[in-house]
Amino acid sequence: MAAGAAFALGKPFAGGLLILFSGVFDILDGGVARAKGRITPFGGVLDSVCDRYSDGLMFLGIIAGAVNGRLVLSPIVQIEGWLWAGFALIGSFLVSYTRARAESAGCRKLSVGIAERTERMILLALGGISGFLSWALVLVAVFSHITIIQRVLRAKSILSKPSEVDSQKP
Repeated sequence: MAAGAAFALGKPFAGGLLILFSGVFDILDGGVARAKGRITPFGGVLDSVCDRYSDGLMFLGIIAGAVNGRLVLSPIVQIEGWLWAGFALIGSFLVSYTRARAESAGCRKLSVGIAERTERMILLALGGISGFLSWALVLVAVFSHITIIQRVLRAKSILSKPSEVDSQKP
């Protein structure tokens, strides 16, 4: 939430640092749960939901900052920065949704793709810190949608072969 607020206030450097800072806690929470033997299915669900809220609020902060004029995002290929942020938001949500949906349909851990959450957050953090946030948004948007296509194609491949689906079921 803090990173989204920083972006909305036109402070991309602070937003980038806050993404990196929050990433440390995102890594630690699962590690602490594993170390203490307190991993639960509900904990995994809660972690995923919190990650989606975090992503959404961050992208909304970027969009708000661009729309209110506090955050300068250069148009890239004649598309405004706030719109790239919208494409990145949609892509980020669909990367996670595509994996969850494919796994619920019978694919075992479907982690194919070039834009997992960690990669997307690193790109945004570096974009905010370096002053190339517009380009970071473009990369997140494009890589996210490529990942969605990769996952859909992999799911199709797995789910089209009944014997492979059966062998992948837990």
